[in-house]
Amino acid sequence: MTAVAHEPLTQEQVLLEGFLALDTPEGFRAELIEGEIVVTPPPDGDHEKYISRIVRQVIKLSRIEMDFSGNKGLRLAREEAGPAHHVIPDVTFAPVDADAFGGAGSWMPCVGVAMVVEVTSTRPRADRDAKRRCYARGGIPLYLLIDRDSSSITLFSDPEKDDYREHRTRPFGKAITLPAPFAFDLETSDFL
Repeated sequence: MTAVAHEPLTQEQVLLEGFLALDTPEGFRAELIEGEIVVTPPPDGDHEKYISRIVRQVIKLSRIEMDFSGNKGLRLAREEAGPAHHVIPDVTFAPVDADAFGGAGSWMPCVGVAMVVEVTSTRPRADRDAKRRCYARGGIPLYLLIDRDSSSITLFSDPEKDDYREHRTRPFGKAITLPAPFAFDLETSDFL
């Protein structure tokens, strides 16, 4: 019997296999962002307060009915020489009619996703830079970043290749307009 020669695994394949095999402690999140495995601890109460305020407004005020998830893993576009990004936004919104979450596995493509939201936590640079680039590569139309260090909220829009072409930043306490399909002014006065 002759042995079958197998192609050696690339570094990217080994990284992806290792990432997908991780067993993180309860409440922790493991993500694969730009070739780096990032593990974050459970969020603090203020982090969850911001998420709660945003979700309530989106559900109540959006022009169309929205589904949301706080734990949905997204598999985003690959870089030319690397594995797909595996990112878990703090919140993912999709129109109910898109049925984006129904039947999806642990890691779904971002087809049908209208907006992702991140609140800065233990690794704010990842939220500001690496995750922003990943979401743009994935073609997610809107990325809302709540930056606790600068007490501001930024809406990134019009994704193209590795980044968003448009962004608008408002300080906490000032409203920021969410375009269609949301089409309302998101209030941040209770973020102060």
